[in-house]
Amino acid sequence: MEREKYVIIGGDAAGMSAAGQIRKLQPKAEIVAYERSPHTSYSACGMPYYIAGLVEKENKLIVRTPEEFMSKQNIRALVLHEVLSVDIQDRTVNVLDLKTGEVFADTFDHLLFATGSEPIRPAVEGLDGEGVFQLSVLQDGILLHQFIEKRQPQRVVVVGGGYIGLEMAEAFCMRRMKVSLVDRSFQVMNTFDIDMAEHIAQAIRRVGTELYLGETVKAIERDSGRVKAVVTDQRAIPADMVILGLGVRPNSKLAKEAGLPLGAKDSILVDQAMATETEGIWAAGDCAQTWHMVTNRPFWIALGSVANKTGRVAGINMGGGEERFPGVIGTAVSKHCELEVARTGVSEKELEDLDFNYDTVTIKSKTQAGYYPDAGQIHVKMIAEKPGGRILGAQIVGNHGSAKRIDVVATAIAARMTVRELVDLDLGYAPPFSLPWDPIQIAARQLI
Repeated sequence: MEREKYVIIGGDAAGMSAAGQIRKLQPKAEIVAYERSPHTSYSACGMPYYIAGLVEKENKLIVRTPEEFMSKQNIRALVLHEVLSVDIQDRTVNVLDLKTGEVFADTFDHLLFATGSEPIRPAVEGLDGEGVFQLSVLQDGILLHQFIEKRQPQRVVVVGGGYIGLEMAEAFCMRRMKVSLVDRSFQVMNTFDIDMAEHIAQAIRRVGTELYLGETVKAIERDSGRVKAVVTDQRAIPADMVILGLGVRPNSKLAKEAGLPLGAKDSILVDQAMATETEGIWAAGDCAQTWHMVTNRPFWIALGSVANKTGRVAGINMGGGEERFPGVIGTAVSKHCELEVARTGVSEKELEDLDFNYDTVTIKSKTQAGYYPDAGQIHVKMIAEKPGGRILGAQIVGNHGSAKRIDVVATAIAARMTVRELVDLDLGYAPPFSLPWDPIQIAARQLI
C-alpha cells in the first residue's frame, strides 16, 4: 500500500504547525512543505525587535530549520521553492526552484494552503528601488537590518499607523533616528475607537515622533537613486529610508486560480475544520477565513497566534483526527516605547454596522496601587450589550502592566459573561500589580 502524501504550501506558523500534527497522526506518511522564502518557522512578529537591537541575531527568531524538521520529524521542508499553480483535478502542484530556475510537478493526496498574507503596496512614484522596505517574511527584516548597518540612515518615514507601523516606529526611536509616521486616516490604530486612538497618538508624539495624520503619500522623491523625501498631498518629509506598513491582505491568489471559493476579504473559504469545499484541500493561517464569535459573521484576521491555532486544527483533521476551530474575537496587543495597547471583541465603530443595542464606558485608573512607586496610568474602554450586560469588547491603553489585562476580558467574552459576572471574578490583588478593584472591573462596574 502506497504512503499517503501531504503537500503544504507555506513553511511558517500555520504550515509547519499542521505538518507536526500530521506527523503525530500519520507516522509513515510523506510530508512535503514548499516555502518560497529562505526560512521556515520564524517569528515575523519579532522583526521589529531585531531591527531595534533587542534581538542580537536573526537566527534567534527561527524556531526550527528545514534540517531540524527532517532530522526530528522526517518532514521535508524545501525553502526557496515557490508553488506556481495547483491542479485540483489531477492532484498536482507546479513548483519553481528559485535557486536553479527548474520547474517541476509534484503530486498530493492532501493539500494545505498556508500561503499567509501579503503586504499592501501603494501605486506611487519612486517606490521601487533602494531604501524602501516592507516587512513580510524574515528575509525582509534581514535585508532592512543590513541596509541600516551599511547606510546608517538618520531619518525614516513610516507609512501606516497600524500595528507594524507602531512597532517599527518604536524600533527606530530606540535607534535614536528621527522618525516620522504618516497615515491617510485621521487616527492611528484603526482597530481602536478614535477616543482611545487619541491617547496612542499623544504617546507617539511625546517620544519625539512626528505624526502626520490625514495625509496621503503621493511619491517617494529620490536623488541619484537614494531616498530623499516622502511627498504627501500636503508636504515633503525628508527621509533616508521608508517603511511601508499599510496592512496586509490574504495571499489567496493561488487558491483562487485553482478554483477554490473565497470568503471574507478574499480569504480562502473554509469550515471550522479548516477544510475547503473540495475534498482533501485545506487552508489555515493568514490566507484562510475564520469566524467572529461576537458578531457571528465570517471574519479574517492576520495574527501569528491564530495562524498557529488554525494550522494545528488543519493538521489534526488532515491526519485523520477530529478538531474544530471555534473562531476569534480579534484580540491583539502591541506597544510603542512606554505605551501598551490592547483590544478584543468589537469596537464601538464596528457596532455602527451591526444590530446591537449597547452601552459603553471609558475609565482612567492606575496600573498599580497609587502609592506604589512608578504606578502608571491606564485607560479602559468597555462595551456591553443591553439588556443583559454581555461583554462585547474592550480597548486598553496605558503604561507597563496594561496590555495583558485584555486577556481577562477576552476570556470573559469567549465565555459569554456579563459585566456583573466580570465584576464578581476573584482576580489577584497586591499593590505592585493592581488596585483592590482591577481597572477592568472598575469599567465593568459602571456598566451594571
